[in-house]
Amino acid sequence: MQRKFDDLLLGSIELFCLAAELGSFTLAANAASVTPAAVSRSVARLEERLGVRLFVRTTRQIRLTDAGRRYFEQCREALSQLADAEREVTGEQTTPAGVLRISMPTPYGHYRVLPLLPAFRERYPQVQVETHLSNRNIDFADEGFDLAIRGRAPADSNLVARKLEDAEMVVVATPAYLKRKGVPKTVADLQAHECIQFELPSSGRHLPWTFEDPHDDGDVPTRGSYATSGDALAGVTLARAGAGLFQTYRFVVADDLREGRLVEVLREAGGRTRPFILLYPHARYLTSRVRAFVDFLVEQLATPTAPAAPTRAR
Repeated sequence: MQRKFDDLLLGSIELFCLAAELGSFTLAANAASVTPAAVSRSVARLEERLGVRLFVRTTRQIRLTDAGRRYFEQCREALSQLADAEREVTGEQTTPAGVLRISMPTPYGHYRVLPLLPAFRERYPQVQVETHLSNRNIDFADEGFDLAIRGRAPADSNLVARKLEDAEMVVVATPAYLKRKGVPKTVADLQAHECIQFELPSSGRHLPWTFEDPHDDGDVPTRGSYATSGDALAGVTLARAGAGLFQTYRFVVADDLREGRLVEVLREAGGRTRPFILLYPHARYLTSRVRAFVDFLVEQLATPTAPAAPTRAR
């Protein structure tokens, strides 16, 4: 195989990544025990090879260009894989290490993943975990994420999709609200109730509620005076305050149902689930920290603990 990268080029890539991480040629030079001029020459060498500018330079600071940011994310991952491969082959260190960046929806993060992270770090103490909780889709390459959890698999064939679980949906309200407005007996009764709305970040439309229906897909539009966007847990907070009915995941309100703060309604029409899927880029060699976290999460969530018997409205 013909060589494409000599030692000088690999060294230049390392210095470029160091300068990008630290935001300074001088700091990168100090960290690498070289001169700032050596760092500058290395970056210039890469820019000449690639035919693009990697940094915007001023007298006071440097910042990555768009092309530089994309190149940095790819180079950082490649260097991390090389380090992992070397540790694994030499046997000097097989323990996963480094920074792991994960994006996930707010409810799933708070109630399913974040509580597991201390156990993961106890098992792999050299891995640092950075989490991003949001319902928007992220760009792995541009934003530097290793993993994402979403409610559906994207059409992007460059991503691996592994289902974590199917989460059951429930409709809940406070006992006080149900006493005041009555208990809905059928899905059609929802039209007479305050149904708290959640706005989809991708389209701006209100998320339909979902029920078991042998005649159609079970998606039912609802209406109400309260709407929230960005954080689905806001709907749960409104429901706890007595604002109305809200459909959410059973795992979010399990404690509320068990302790009677919220009551489940329309259980006979329920039972529908929504999936949560773990996504990560295709790679012939996954970094050890990503592989360890994927295995850990599948192990913990593939067979979720059965929820406690819920409180039901009568």
